[in-house]
Amino acid sequence: MSTLLKIFETMEYGPAPESDTAVNTWLDEHGRKFGLFINNQWVQPENAEYYPSLNPANGNLMAETTQAGQAEVDLAVTAARNAFDSWSGMSGMSRARYLYAIARNIQKHQRLLAVLESIDNGKPIRESRDIDVPLLARHFYYYAGWSQLMDRELPDYQPVGVVGQIIPWNFPLLMLAWKIAPALAMGNTVVLKPASYTRLSALLFAQIVAETGLPPGVINIITGSSKAGSMIVGHPDVDKIAFTGSTDVGRILRRQTAGSGKKLSLELGGKSPFIVFNDADLDSAVEGVIDAIWFNQGQVCCAGSRLLVQEDVAEQFIKKLKRRMGHLRVGEPLDKAIDMGAIVHQSQWDTCLLYTSDAADDA
Repeated sequence: MSTLLKIFETMEYGPAPESDTAVNTWLDEHGRKFGLFINNQWVQPENAEYYPSLNPANGNLMAETTQAGQAEVDLAVTAARNAFDSWSGMSGMSRARYLYAIARNIQKHQRLLAVLESIDNGKPIRESRDIDVPLLARHFYYYAGWSQLMDRELPDYQPVGVVGQIIPWNFPLLMLAWKIAPALAMGNTVVLKPASYTRLSALLFAQIVAETGLPPGVINIITGSSKAGSMIVGHPDVDKIAFTGSTDVGRILRRQTAGSGKKLSLELGGKSPFIVFNDADLDSAVEGVIDAIWFNQGQVCCAGSRLLVQEDVAEQFIKKLKRRMGHLRVGEPLDKAIDMGAIVHQSQWDTCLLYTSDAADDA
């Protein structure tokens, strides 16, 4: 064993926490209670029902958000419909200016977005700071370019209309970008519902949108449970549904939209095998396994959760993998020295325990 490797194996990593002061200031400015973002305004329904948003790392209450009902979904869809003609009627260059402005404002607030994403979701600050938020901005820059090219490259295509979008909790800001940016670039307006576990970063994004001067009604963000999502899917004035989530819910949406004339795009979760043959570079393959299954605490739609190793290298490979796993650092999501943060919600943690408990051994 090299001297350098021995040094690394004996090193202890001290905490390097990122400050959450800016996030707490932003939450306090809103009274830690959020309405719905409709028509570029915060809407507080009468007799609103609020539910808590908890920090998954410690269970502390961060804020409360609104449960959207049918009246609020109707209001959001109407706002998107009213904005559609003027938004789709703009030149691609004009829409691009707004998308560029959103991208620049994301960069302006990138630290606030990254810290909030880690607090809300539980992912390590290194991932939200170095991956999620930079890609969030890059997606809006990228689709701003496509908006400029639409008339030339896609002359026979027309915007669909009002797009209802429902996203999951594992990459809240990235999923938001993947849904909103292309829809806006092509002239559509949107009503988006973030996941029930991770709602706050979408609401911060709504504030960033309002600051850019985007026309009212082009982006509307409502919070709520799966009931609110079902209301969006069933709304007669929504032209398309874009959903990322579980296969079971995807089947439900397919049945719900059948015969309605709505367009539907589904990105459904699944797990993937990681296959190692005996001619592989085993050290590189170990690093591949680490990235495939422990990135984002394993909360990835295509996580490599099944490991298939050729028999004659299996023992050696597992030994290397266990050794590498021993160096993974688990801790507070805002600690810049950790590799894995918190599972997004207690219910997901309970599911994980089923695979490690005595009950799982007896099954």
